Amino acid sequence: MAPRHTETHRTDRIGWLRAAVLGANDGIVSTASLVLGVAAAGASHGSIMVAGIAGLVAGAMSMAAGEYVSVRSQADSEQAALDLERAELKADHQGEHRELTAIYVGRGVEPVLARQVAEQLMAHDALGAHARDELGISETMSARPIQAAWTSAASFAVGAALPLLVVALVAGPRLIPAVSATSLAFLALLGGLAARVGGARVAVGAMRVTFWGALAMALTAAVGALFGTVA
Repeated sequence: MAPRHTETHRTDRIGWLRAAVLGANDGIVSTASLVLGVAAAGASHGSIMVAGIAGLVAGAMSMAAGEYVSVRSQADSEQAALDLERAELKADHQGEHRELTAIYVGRGVEPVLARQVAEQLMAHDALGAHARDELGISETMSARPIQAAWTSAASFAVGAALPLLVVALVAGPRLIPAVSATSLAFLALLGGLAARVGGARVAVGAMRVTFWGALAMALTAAVGALFGTVA
């Protein structure tokens, strides 16, 4: 018996990787920006810490709710499409067979072979064949709302905790440069790691995330300094 051929692809990581990277990136950027804005306004160390903790909790809950609603909507759309396909298979099985055959022919399969493939796949799992090849829905890529929500919330909290840890350890005039430098380093590491896991170029991923993080923190600090001076 020939050994079973197995391959490891990155497509099965797309769902949780997207939510984790988005959550951690937002956690670092939003919390560091909030901390820098409050610090630039001249707030006390205690007020800065409270603002950062409040931002962590609010941001994690917002990420969880937003991700759940978004992915839940996708899951509902997928389920509605599957229900419609199930009804069409019941009402016109032969028509659906011709439709699947045409899809395979369009992909370059010879018509006779395409009919045979469609027939065998539909005999095995008609709905699964149409979901995968007609609708583009597969088990790997299907929406998972709960997983996305928890992943986003947890990764946001972890990301937000990093600049908060710096705030807890550093006070006074060193706080702003310390939070800025460490947050940018965290963002570069996160961007590079995400790129590596996803199979993209590490340097590009790190620079992309770091640039937008630096821009967000600079703008928020400028606003804090402006309103702190006005106050």
